[in-house]
Amino acid sequence: MSGRMEITETNVRLPSCAFEALATVMAREGTSRDATVRRLLAEHIGRQEPEHPEDRLTHISTVLRYPPPPRWRGDSRTDLPLRLRLPTGLAERARTVSLRLPGQYQRAYRDYQGRMLTDAVMTAIAVAEPVTDAFLDGLLPLLRQRAARNLWKLAAATLCTRPEILLLDAAENVRSQMAWTSGTPSREKDQHLLDVVTALEEDVAWHSPARFTAAANIARDLLTGPQAKDNEQLLHEEGEAWHDLYQDTLHADEEHRARLLHGTTSYDWTGRGGTAVWRAERQVALQHFEDWLVGRTGQDTAQYMMQPPGWMLVRPFGWNAVRPTLTSAGPLPQPYAAWAAQGRVLVFPYNNRPALWPLQRRPGLPGWEPVPGIEPLLAAAQTLRPEQVTGFIEAVLIDWNHELDEDPDLCLALDLPVGRAYDIGLITAEERQHAMAEARAATLQDMDNIIAVFKDTGRDEDLLRALQEARGSVRQFAHVAKRFNARIGSDFRVRKAIWRWPGRSAASEFLAGSPADLVQWLAEVAYDRSSLVLQQAMQQAWGYAFDQYGRRDSRGKGRV
Repeated sequence: MSGRMEITETNVRLPSCAFEALATVMAREGTSRDATVRRLLAEHIGRQEPEHPEDRLTHISTVLRYPPPPRWRGDSRTDLPLRLRLPTGLAERARTVSLRLPGQYQRAYRDYQGRMLTDAVMTAIAVAEPVTDAFLDGLLPLLRQRAARNLWKLAAATLCTRPEILLLDAAENVRSQMAWTSGTPSREKDQHLLDVVTALEEDVAWHSPARFTAAANIARDLLTGPQAKDNEQLLHEEGEAWHDLYQDTLHADEEHRARLLHGTTSYDWTGRGGTAVWRAERQVALQHFEDWLVGRTGQDTAQYMMQPPGWMLVRPFGWNAVRPTLTSAGPLPQPYAAWAAQGRVLVFPYNNRPALWPLQRRPGLPGWEPVPGIEPLLAAAQTLRPEQVTGFIEAVLIDWNHELDEDPDLCLALDLPVGRAYDIGLITAEERQHAMAEARAATLQDMDNIIAVFKDTGRDEDLLRALQEARGSVRQFAHVAKRFNARIGSDFRVRKAIWRWPGRSAASEFLAGSPADLVQWLAEVAYDRSSLVLQQAMQQAWGYAFDQYGRRDSRGKGRV
């Protein structure tokens, strides 16, 4: 055996002052950059792992997102890359002990991306040597993670939108009532409200450069000067003083809010707040859906109304989700592990443990078994990530033609492409031809509508003539339309020829004994269609938020 250490290479981006501090440590210790970083990081992890997660340290630059990423494409970066050559597993241990702000994740877009490894490296360096520059000078450099998250929550409160405030205030009223009673919600809807607010504040919180600017302003108020450590303690304790500070920030008057938002520009974040509320409602609905699958709702009903977006789910009789007792043998005991490997069940995370679906009781015997012949229905889910599996189960249980008491805001039908519907024998050649002709006519009508809009605006005659000449080609028409209006041109799409599915769920088609290829394809398109409907529902929530709480209400305004 060579005894060589396995090395994993990655990199983080740090402010230039961190490199200066690292160079000071290297000179003092007489070690290379790689060796110094490895030692500092290993020592940092060793100190943090025994600590309670809320007491672990973080660097102020993490909660302030400093240096900020480039605002626009083509802008230069102000941070620098640091290559890390670490023993395998050390980077993941570093991320585990580091700060992740509410709503941030390791793989996400821009401000929503957690910087856990960066935080570990910055904190490790700052413990060994002060890291400071013109921006960081005077700020308390190291915070406990609960204090850091509460600093960010103050920034979030500063830019809280009207849809969020209504929920937060309602939850505050429920908590006030609970303080005088048993300490638990007296009504089911109150518990639901608290669950939604928890998701809103933790898992789906929205981010923007403005919130980090506000965080920096608040940090300069609280975490500089002789009161810095006392204020860090206030943030960490989450006591009555913290609660009062949070409420004062959430409901600050215009003068105070303007000071907290110094350095930002006018922008209305109401839409982002509205979609955050929608995502919180959706997350709680999924949790309740999983409870229903495993039979923990107290109501063993065959139907479940999923709100949002408002469709009906129907569970086949006898189908259950089961959460087996884990053993030391592996993530799943046998025979569950074998069933999962064979594609006879799906595995999804449920309350920090794996659950399997669908299983049914063994006839005349104790225990569970897979539903016979279920593989075609589940095949499309085999490539999904674990966190996507619940959405797939939902999709195959949707009753696409359930009669609702009220018309939904969105079209909840299952529209199938006519080409595949014809190939699989669901429609005739005449029906396919008719659907294609309707789609073509609808596309031409969309073109005519766009031309009419541009005529009314008195656009340049040559450009308008070019648009009329391009009417026969979708690609050319979109290209010319962009010259008139970039948004309209980019949004223009050819209408697809579709056939509306007249049946119920993909699961019911399986139970009806339909061919395996039809069942598998129907499950695939049901998942794709449900994903699209959910995207449309979230976009609709954005628009509804502006309609209800937009600039008519000055408190709904944000500044970036």
